[in-house]
Amino acid sequence: MEDTQESPFGFRTQTEVQQFKRLRRTRMTAVLRSMVRETRLSKDDLIYPLFVCPGTKVKKEVSSMPGVYQMSVDEIVRECESVKSLGIPAVILFGIPERKDETGSEAYDELGIVQRAIHAVKKAIPELFIVTDVCLCEYTSHGHCGIVRGNEIVNDESIELLAREALTHAQAGADMVAPSDMFDGRVRAIRRILDENNFLNLPIMSYAAKYASGFYGPFREAAESTPKFGDRRSHQMDPANSNEALREVEADIGEGADIVMVKPAMPYLDVLRRVKDTFRMPTAAYNVSGEYSMVKAAGRLGWIDEERVMMEMLTGIKRAGADLILTYFAKDAARLL
Repeated sequence: MEDTQESPFGFRTQTEVQQFKRLRRTRMTAVLRSMVRETRLSKDDLIYPLFVCPGTKVKKEVSSMPGVYQMSVDEIVRECESVKSLGIPAVILFGIPERKDETGSEAYDELGIVQRAIHAVKKAIPELFIVTDVCLCEYTSHGHCGIVRGNEIVNDESIELLAREALTHAQAGADMVAPSDMFDGRVRAIRRILDENNFLNLPIMSYAAKYASGFYGPFREAAESTPKFGDRRSHQMDPANSNEALREVEADIGEGADIVMVKPAMPYLDVLRRVKDTFRMPTAAYNVSGEYSMVKAAGRLGWIDEERVMMEMLTGIKRAGADLILTYFAKDAARLL
């Protein structure tokens, strides 16, 4: 006779206990775990950020970002050959100009540093997909993303210059432009100038929900773009806001964005999920410099398993809804993938 005493799991008989669904069964071997895996990270998801600087044979490591370098155009070409050999399909270029001024004029100079890098990379590795960051902060003497009048970073004058910058990138051979400034109307201005110059099929990946984050510190060293005064909270988003991100994304889609981005990634996975579920658009996430540097530092100190944490982080970003991941881990991840 079976014992009919109810178990803590709600089963009244031993037979019922034995028939209990054990979810661990599909986790018991590596093969099974792979077979039932819901989220798969791929090399095709990755975009590798690169920093282009003046000179030749320059490869200067960024002190706060181990393994990340400022590189001259010739070194960028070599790096892109390595990137392509690893199966990473795309890079995004950030420029460090020879000189800076109040209007960031080298950003939209046809012979600017990024424009020269695009030409060189496309000549050497035409199949590598090149995205370009469209912003003025690396190029301005004050370090802000646009024109400054008094104490205000002005909107409409700035977007005119950003549109010119995007056009020069397209003319140099960029495959996609990515405005990162967060000024109102800049996607519309860029779409208009591209279309007027017969770049109708060139896509725009908009930094649509970019937060005023403390995780950008190492990037600002790498891009030499730390503001000389004030901050960027007047145009980048308040970290406390999620509904506002949906309004920003909706506005950029309406202006012609083909891909929308959430930046940073890890502290904003909830926003990333909301954006993907709401708009069903191709969605990117930027695994930013601070996220990268913290993992690198903890790994070097032996506090974490760096490779395992890296892959867990990237998988989490993918699981939250990212179709594309901009990450300084791209080469390390590609070697494991």
